[in-house]
Amino acid sequence: MGWRMKLVFLLVVFFAGFITGIYCFAPVSDEQRAEVSSKGFISSVLKSDEFAKSLNSGVHKCIDFGKDAVERTGEYLHTKIEDYRKDS
Repeated sequence: MGWRMKLVFLLVVFFAGFITGIYCFAPVSDEQRAEVSSKGFISSVLKSDEFAKSLNSGVHKCIDFGKDAVERTGEYLHTKIEDYRKDS
């Protein structure tokens, strides 16, 4: 494996851990907190389908936000380049 593949692998592992950390430490509403405390931690962890759906929706929101940011940045840079070309 070359150094580029190692770098990509490390970035994927890093961001996977980062996303997991954000998911685990995200604030919850009082209703959700009461639901988890009444059922217990073990029963909430065992519901892997709900966890997977929640994580999947969060990751898709993050990807959509990133795509939107890239589009807005591209449009901004395009207008700045056009302004620069007009001034030259």
